[in-house]
Amino acid sequence: MISRSSAGESRVGGGSRAPAGAAPGGRLAVLDGVRVLAALGVLFYHYFALSSAWGEPPEGIFPVAHRFAVYGWLGVEIFFLVSGFVICMSAWGRTVGDFAVSRVSRLFPAYWAAVAFTTLVLFTWPEVREVSAFSDVVVNLSMLQGGIGVPNIDDAYWTLFVELKFYVLFAIVVMRGVTYRNCVLFCAAWTLAGVVAPTADSGVLSFFAVSSSSPYFIAGIGFYLMRRFRPNAVLWAVVGVQFLLAQHHVHARMISSLGRAATHQTPAWPAHLVIALGFALMAAIALGALDGVRWRWLPHAGSLTYPLYLIHMMAGLTLIHTFRRDVAPLPLVIGVTATMLLLAWLIHRFVERPLGRLLRDGLRRGLQDIRSGTPRGPSIGRLPAQSPAPDTERVPARR
Repeated sequence: MISRSSAGESRVGGGSRAPAGAAPGGRLAVLDGVRVLAALGVLFYHYFALSSAWGEPPEGIFPVAHRFAVYGWLGVEIFFLVSGFVICMSAWGRTVGDFAVSRVSRLFPAYWAAVAFTTLVLFTWPEVREVSAFSDVVVNLSMLQGGIGVPNIDDAYWTLFVELKFYVLFAIVVMRGVTYRNCVLFCAAWTLAGVVAPTADSGVLSFFAVSSSSPYFIAGIGFYLMRRFRPNAVLWAVVGVQFLLAQHHVHARMISSLGRAATHQTPAWPAHLVIALGFALMAAIALGALDGVRWRWLPHAGSLTYPLYLIHMMAGLTLIHTFRRDVAPLPLVIGVTATMLLLAWLIHRFVERPLGRLLRDGLRRGLQDIRSGTPRGPSIGRLPAQSPAPDTERVPARR
């Protein structure tokens, strides 16, 4: 989730230099490449590893692809790694109001379009999933359904609520000022919370600690601090501890993604390896080793990853389920993937960009009103000013 204005920042602070590895438009191109790989991994997992679309075990349909697809859920973890890096980068020098405006205007336009699209698909073809109540759709538009027990319209939305928790916590750093010291203290505090939460009898602590996901966000912050300043023993320790914690949670994440029975039959070492490769890739970005990756198509592809992630799961599974008897499996998956990519581009081009701009401008004006203490322009609820009393009703002044 990289904003165009912030993604191009490469290394500033002590010994600042011109942005490196930035594609035209100011984006750090290699990060877009990582997001593309992560998004395709998640899509690969949903289309090749889940049986809900095919009506039968997919390992019988894709005996080779299924062996790799069962690890595609790790794309979510890679997304979290990138998010920690990018949010720390984009929040630098901003106020908490500016930070909130950037996040809301970035996340919600494409999300609203995705909720509407997925709801339409599920209402039209309620084969894989039904929308139980229209009120669920309304609540889903707030992105807060995970906190009040309302089911997600699309199962992929669970990650968005985890992201929101990260934003709320990091807003504390933004309020105090995004500095090297405050970021390191934040990493230490959240690490401690994530370690203590599983055995602590505190619902609030467990809610915000998100122990299985926080190591990736924290490591992303550590990697960005390395890039902005320089690597040192403290930052390598921060990242190293997160790597160990991430590896610890692999088994639990496999159970939540694959189910307990399938987890016992699936080797865990590839998942551990993918996480190690993800950390190594982000370390290479932090150290500037991949600054030469400046392919012009990467920013365009990266801009589609968020809308693609939002729409591909339930709508894609529904299309596969609907046409699975009429089209061969591999051409069907390729066709559905191409359709999802086209729809993602349409959402990005005609919804995310224009609506995001309008939402950002409107929120900024509202933020300025809050800062000034006086809303600008006429107030609808304001009582009309009273006209002067007629001469007959005036109290004559004493002479």
